[in-house]
Amino acid sequence: MEQRTEHVEIEGTGFLARLTPGGRVGLLALHASNEGGTGELAETVARRTGATNLVFTQPDAPRPVHITSRRMAVDHCRLLKDFLAHVHITVSLHGHMRSTAIFVGGGNRDAAHLLASGLHALHPEFPLVTDLARIPAALRGLHAGNPVNMARDGGVQLELPLAARTSGATDVPPRRVVDALTAGVRLLAARAVTPPR
Repeated sequence: MEQRTEHVEIEGTGFLARLTPGGRVGLLALHASNEGGTGELAETVARRTGATNLVFTQPDAPRPVHITSRRMAVDHCRLLKDFLAHVHITVSLHGHMRSTAIFVGGGNRDAAHLLASGLHALHPEFPLVTDLARIPAALRGLHAGNPVNMARDGGVQLELPLAARTSGATDVPPRRVVDALTAGVRLLAARAVTPPR
């Protein structure tokens, strides 16, 4: 299906949203202009797996504004509403600068552990943290109003350190991270299309 775009203003900040429809797993990058590599990672993995992806950028902002995830869930963004209505489970990609760990949060803990099993190849370079008690509170992605938790089956918030989402001075994600996330998304997709027993 063809990519759709929408210009949307959120709290006085202009965003360009790009939605590429696909399967029932959705890759979401709410802060692609602030958290380098997350938008590129979402789009690359979606192409490989056939997942749906939605990326928000601020193309005209010399200094992008960071608006928290739950404040991005505005009713007037048509593409976000369409994304959440279509996908069964969301993988929301974010960046952090706290350590080399990958924090695997979000409200769907079964999906978080399944996705983490696909990311296991990145250990020990990027330690995987799935225990919510060990994830910084601001990075857990548990708020009901956070888009990661608003699809039918909720989702997984993946917080990636800089080296896991960029290569040197570019926003090109490392191949090993793309490969590992692809494996994890394929595991989620297999579960998403399996009828419940």
